[in-house]
Amino acid sequence: MEKIKFILNNEPVECLVEEYEMLLNVLREKFGLTGVKEGCGEGECGACTVLVDGLNIDSCLYPAMEVAGKNVITIEGISENGELSDIQRAFLENGGVQCGFCTPGMIMSTKAFIENIDDNHGKDIDEKIKRALSGNLCRCTGYVQIIESVKTLL
Repeated sequence: MEKIKFILNNEPVECLVEEYEMLLNVLREKFGLTGVKEGCGEGECGACTVLVDGLNIDSCLYPAMEVAGKNVITIEGISENGELSDIQRAFLENGGVQCGFCTPGMIMSTKAFIENIDDNHGKDIDEKIKRALSGNLCRCTGYVQIIESVKTLL
């Protein structure tokens, strides 16, 4: 086991991890952050999406030891003063939430997209949103409401 230190949802943390442990398991089992879901375990569905230094990653494939010294944000870390974030609110108000299983990952990928999009996103915005969310699968909404939710944030 090795001790790692990193920033988790804006708080410095440390824990012991095995070299084979994935970030998903560490977040859920050692920190109790159950908003991070395991869907496929293969990096295909995006239910486990978190941000590591601002980039959306599949935590089911990301070795926990790799977060040493980095900044990790989960769905639990994006609320603002105990209130829903603008992204969470947009998903609720526009029907982008159905069963809720994929929602944390969709919201985290949306956060990465919103924080990294340039101001001149132009008329191909639907395609940019689709590309940004392409690593996240939803089996309930058909994506129309999700895309509309993201567009309200631009």
